[in-house]
This record gives sequence, C-alpha cells and structure tokens, in this order.
Amino acid sequence: MRVFHFDDGRPASASLAGRRIRVRGIVQGVGFRPWVFRVARATAVTGRVRNDTAGVTIEAFGPADAIDTFVDRLSHDAARPAAAVIVRIDEERIPFEPAEDFSIVASVAAPDPSVSIPPDLATCAECAAEVRDPANRRYQYPFTNCTNCGPRFTIVTAAPYDRPGTTMAAFTMCEDCRREYEDVRDRRFHAQPNACPVCGPQLDLRRADGRTLWTFDVIADAAAALRAGAIVALKGIGGFQLACDATSEAAVTRLRARKHRDDCAKMTRILNLFPAPACDCRSSRASRAAGAATMSAGRCAS
Repeated sequence: MRVFHFDDGRPASASLAGRRIRVRGIVQGVGFRPWVFRVARATAVTGRVRNDTAGVTIEAFGPADAIDTFVDRLSHDAARPAAAVIVRIDEERIPFEPAEDFSIVASVAAPDPSVSIPPDLATCAECAAEVRDPANRRYQYPFTNCTNCGPRFTIVTAAPYDRPGTTMAAFTMCEDCRREYEDVRDRRFHAQPNACPVCGPQLDLRRADGRTLWTFDVIADAAAALRAGAIVALKGIGGFQLACDATSEAAVTRLRARKHRDDCAKMTRILNLFPAPACDCRSSRASRAAGAATMSAGRCAS
C-alpha cells in the first residue's frame, strides 16, 4: 500500500524534489537498507535511509520522476531481499536538499517500538560454501553469516535493529570484517552480526560446573562425549538443546531423570542414521558430528 501526503494537493513536480518515505513491515534485519542504498544509486536519487522503531524511513532527493521510479522499485522490484515483507509505504513531500550522495545513517530510537524483527534466517548457500572452503578465511567458522542469513530475533536486545542493540555489540569487527561491512558491493554490506574467527564469537567446551575444558576440536570432543554416554547441552542462538545417545538406555534414563520426566509414557527420540544436511552453519558441524545417534527430549502430552 502506498499513501501520499502532499499537503498542498498538487501533483509532484518534474523539478528537483524531496520526499520522506516510511516503509512498514519486516524491513529490519533482512538486508533492506543496503538494498535501498543500491536502488537509490541505480535511480540517481540522493538522500538517506535509517531504521527507526516502526520500520525504515527514507528521505529521498532528486527529480520527481526519479523519486517515483525509486519508490516503484521499492514496491515491485523482484530483487528485493527475499525475507523482506512490505506492509505499507507512506510518502510525504519535504523540501529538496542538495545531498551529494545516498547514505545509510544512524538509526533513531523512540518509546514503544513496534518494529517487526524477523526470525533467525537459515544459512545461505554462499555462506555454507565459505564454511566448507579450506581457502576461505571463514573455513569451518560456525558463526558465519551475511545480510541474507544468520541470527536476527534471538540476538536482539533493543530496537531499532543495529549491532549496538544486539548481543554482537560485545564483538568489535576486525579490519577485514569492517571492510566487508562498509563495501556496498559486498553481500555483508551493513550485515549487523558480521563476524569471523579473528573477531567473532568462538566455540568452547565446558564442564557441567561451567569450567572451560581445553580441547583441540570442540565438535569432535562433544561427539566423543555423546558416544561415551554423556549428556551434552548445545548452546545455540535461541537457547539450549539437550542431546544424548538415543541407543544408550543409561544415557536416556539419566536424561529423563534430570528432566523429571520419568513418569511420561514415552520420550520423543530422533535417530539420525545419515549425515545431517548443511542447514545452519553455526550448528551444522555439530549436527553432522553428533548426528550418528542423538536424542531430543520432547514434551509429554498432558
């Protein structure tokens, strides 16, 4: 839906104009601002785009017909990020400003945010390929992501959606990641969770009391613990998953007791007899390593 608010009631002029465009829907955390930036460049529109607590606001300047083309592409361009959902576009005329370029500017916070943050997005093919490539600097890095995939809702601590308002605020991007983040040609342009083995979160293995265990390979040792009958808690971006060897009666009994579900009629068991397909590169290595025989505890029917 497009709603125009031209207070003088006259049609847009073909001369230089300014327009404020408010976009509502799922437009944060989906690569929308970087895409808007590219569309503005392609249509010769200058101005700025920012997140706010209700969605995205754009202030566009240039010939009125160029702005019309720009807004039309926002609504109908097939290249729009796949996870973006536009519910409404509002437009109002503003004075023309001789901006030199189009830019992504700092977000604006406000009370009572109503923005829609998307769920975490499954790992894209490009990121999965990087994780599998021994020559890539993100080889086997479990937290690989870009503007098309990776954690979103489960890392948010505040709105609008920007790195300082996520759990990634504690991780300062290295020079290479910062270069990707600032390069309009890169698919990690303004990817808020952008990280790599040099500057991002790391996997570790801990005892039940929280003490860190020294290990050469966290995944291999976690898999070995499962085979030995241990219960392994896999901490992901959305919480913990408890895993054990579903073929071990002792391990299953111990997990049932710890979950206080020994009176349930039965427990949900997931036996993985084949290698797990790559799905989320933050956990796919763990899934493949532990996938030979893992169990997920399901809720009992009341």
